[in-house]
Amino acid sequence: MKKTLCLLLCTLLAGFAQAEEVLRVYNWTNYIDPDVLAAFQRESGVRVEYTTFNTAAELDAALAGATPYDLVVPSHFQLTRLMGEKRLQPLDFSQLPHYGSLDPALLAMLAGFDSANRYVVPYLWGSVGLVSNPTLAEAALGGTLPNSWSLLFDEQQRSRLASCGLGMLDAPEETLSLWLNYRGRNLSKGGTRQVDQAGKQLLAMQGQIRNLDNDGYVADLASGKLCVAMAWVGHALTAAEKNPALRFRIPDEGALVFIDSLAIPANAARPDLAYRFIDFLLQPDNARRNALASHFYSPLKADSPEMARLAKEQPMLVPNQAERKRLYLLERLTPAQKERVDALWQQIKAARTAL
Repeated sequence: MKKTLCLLLCTLLAGFAQAEEVLRVYNWTNYIDPDVLAAFQRESGVRVEYTTFNTAAELDAALAGATPYDLVVPSHFQLTRLMGEKRLQPLDFSQLPHYGSLDPALLAMLAGFDSANRYVVPYLWGSVGLVSNPTLAEAALGGTLPNSWSLLFDEQQRSRLASCGLGMLDAPEETLSLWLNYRGRNLSKGGTRQVDQAGKQLLAMQGQIRNLDNDGYVADLASGKLCVAMAWVGHALTAAEKNPALRFRIPDEGALVFIDSLAIPANAARPDLAYRFIDFLLQPDNARRNALASHFYSPLKADSPEMARLAKEQPMLVPNQAERKRLYLLERLTPAQKERVDALWQQIKAARTAL
């Protein structure tokens, strides 16, 4: 009898183990409120295998690899290519009851990328601007800081500021786009010759750039090792929590906007669980909490109660109208442009290792 009972218990336990539901998520680093993630697991009974990446290239490699994910978070400029390669599956919005809480303006912007709004749901969005430590930077520059990308892109200003530490992002599309926009040009409208020329100019700057990364520069800003840096808004505000002297600004020449979205890969093993998690993240209070935790902008409607609350909790997470007018959407590239940009960026990174 005891043996029979033991076998029965073992069989039941094995059945429970086999029945465990697992959702595999691949997201940007520090891009969710841990309490929101824990709440989903607790309320749903689903275990989330949550792994992270730091560059768009890492996500591209993962989607082209053998490891299947159920939910990923691509940036908008990746979407045309990912849809063309059939790496994402169209969404069934009937499974997303909270879809109506999203900002129509964000949905319209995604619709402009080959109807990408049929494949993704906005998660968080933000800008790439300038963060500075005015005390350190003004001492090095010898005067008041202009609200301009010239702090990084003008040779004379860059030379003066190099001593207190300058940083750029390890983000080829964003960096090239901002450099060309500063010069009155457009990354997507130029040919490969323009890309080559821009790459050479950025390469020539690297001797004066202390950081070219997407992670370590946050700690260096907070500790005072950098006085001016190109930065994602969320990273700038994270650093400013530890160093209140830091200031994040949208330069007069403009800054780019990116939209990071929730998408289900074509080879997802558990799209049903992905839908449950997406809708959980779209619940207005969860979306507000993720914005606060990550320091990136919320995808909620501008007139929602949660956005009003967010504006009181963290005003920098709700751009004003003047700032919005200076923002532009990061361009999409042709396959040939993308290949050229990536090749040039590898040259830049290789050159830095030799410095």
